[in-house]
Amino acid sequence: MTWWYRWLCRLSGVLGAVSCAISGLFNCVTVHPLNIAAGVWMIMNAFVLLLCEAPFCCQFVEFANTVAEKVDRLRSWQKAVFYCGMAVIPIVISLTLTTLLGNAIAFATGVLYGLSALGKKGDAISYARIQQQRQQADEEKLAETLEGEL
Repeated sequence: MTWWYRWLCRLSGVLGAVSCAISGLFNCVTVHPLNIAAGVWMIMNAFVLLLCEAPFCCQFVEFANTVAEKVDRLRSWQKAVFYCGMAVIPIVISLTLTTLLGNAIAFATGVLYGLSALGKKGDAISYARIQQQRQQADEEKLAETLEGEL
């Protein structure tokens, strides 16, 4: 993962945390219990995102650096599943516009990590060269088997 893509993922995590926190607060200002549950879950998502992506924002938490180090050791696809799963749960609890918009950036953070797990896209020249080498190897094997039969 390049340095700018890593910073993009971190920035989207912080922005996702801010959007989750604000939307979670707005979601809690209601009398419907499912909206309150979704709002509390979104606030918890915001705290977890900040804890994982920007531990310097959580200096009052003693274990923030330890959690951030453990999360940094995770593979990209594991982070993607974790972040996307965290963002989907409030939407399942209460499907409202506030939960959709509030979790959109947090879900996008998971998507960015998922895209980084797929790896770098190869250029067409390298792909054509690999295909040509495979084709030459197949032709050589075919020629050897034909010579062995004669």
